[in-house]
Amino acid sequence: MILQDKVALVTGGITGIGRATAIAFGAAGAKVVFSGRRDAEGEKTAKLIRETGAECLYVHSDASNEEDIKALVQKTVATYGQLDCAFNNAGVESPGKPLHEQSIEEFDNLMAINVRGLFLCMKYEIQQMLTQGSGVIVNNSSKAGLIGSSGFSPYAASKHAVMGMTRSAALDYANQGIRINAVNPGLIATAMMDRLSSGSTDDVGSTVPMGRMGQAAEVAQAVVFLCSDAASYITGQPLVIDGGLTAY
Repeated sequence: MILQDKVALVTGGITGIGRATAIAFGAAGAKVVFSGRRDAEGEKTAKLIRETGAECLYVHSDASNEEDIKALVQKTVATYGQLDCAFNNAGVESPGKPLHEQSIEEFDNLMAINVRGLFLCMKYEIQQMLTQGSGVIVNNSSKAGLIGSSGFSPYAASKHAVMGMTRSAALDYANQGIRINAVNPGLIATAMMDRLSSGSTDDVGSTVPMGRMGQAAEVAQAVVFLCSDAASYITGQPLVIDGGLTAY
């Protein structure tokens, strides 16, 4: 129960890594607020969180909409009185094809959620954490936030932007009680990975050095660790969870 009495927020928390992290937060003792755009999936996730014995609140929210994000943070504080941990997980992928075949509509949608949405989440989370004098943020980046990814130039650009904001904001608030880090998953068995694998032109779907794909719960445990006091001297860092894929 390393997050006992903490309040944790997860954006994009209704499936995949987001759902696994919301459940892990609850199992670690936190009160959990999570958001998404598909209410039926949100109710399923809420049931799973409550099965851990945790309190939770689902909020319908679009990560690219400023008013939605502002309201999400306000509802979190109004319900539970504080915001101790935030996992900014909401994100989308781009089609797997060369850059010159990508459409501007696909690019703009990707950036609106993966980059603008992350900025909005951090902006309002940090405002609340500054009033408290403490808080932890973990952003979901990717191995594509650290290396190139053939066929996924816009996606890699968006995840490099995630790392740039993570590192820079960590420096902004390191002396104000707020830690900001990122997790960088590799090949994780999720619905998003299934979609990426179907359009891949690089190593998506290939065999990783450990011989298996990772699980969403393994990423979730890394997020819980970064939000805990066990990681109290870690800020501005990527935590790579990829079975050794980027070790080449």
